[in-house]
Amino acid sequence: MEVFTPATPLSPSQIEDLRLASSKLLGAARRSFQAEMTLKYCGGRSRHAETVFGWNRNNVELGLAEQRTGMTCIGAQAAYSGRRCWEEDFPEAAATLRQIAETHAQQDPSFLTMIAYTRLTAAEAIHQLRHLGYPDAQIPAPSTMALILNRMGYRLRPVVKAKPKKKSPKRMPSSRTSSATTAQQTA
Repeated sequence: MEVFTPATPLSPSQIEDLRLASSKLLGAARRSFQAEMTLKYCGGRSRHAETVFGWNRNNVELGLAEQRTGMTCIGAQAAYSGRRCWEEDFPEAAATLRQIAETHAQQDPSFLTMIAYTRLTAAEAIHQLRHLGYPDAQIPAPSTMALILNRMGYRLRPVVKAKPKKKSPKRMPSSRTSSATTAQQTA
């Protein structure tokens, strides 16, 4: 078995740069990059790429297969993991919750953000959903309800009405005026 030697050998700094570039990428992009570099510098041999660059040869082989077939592989972890949001599972209840929260909401007084402050607590939202007839299976726990309200853009904060302006302090007579009046009083 002959050893593959690239037309232009790589210096240690170039190898380190390729490792760094590969570490910045994720998933299919990383595999594609590793496959390209393996074809260019290692003759398409994944074991040689493992030795030279320190990459996992299984990932390099998968990247080479993806390039050869033109199909990108998606792992079961990425495709089927994670739990859907409550709003996706129960869209009718989410729409009702949004209406309930909107009745208790007030825009940020500074108008700098799109956040709406609300007096509606998670416990009160749960109580109102139960009162409207939603079953307990569709109603989340209070801590989850607080997260849902935050995701919807409602922050629990006491809604403050307009505060009256403070009374301005009484004007003090200036030193020139007060010394003139004291001079007149002594004369």
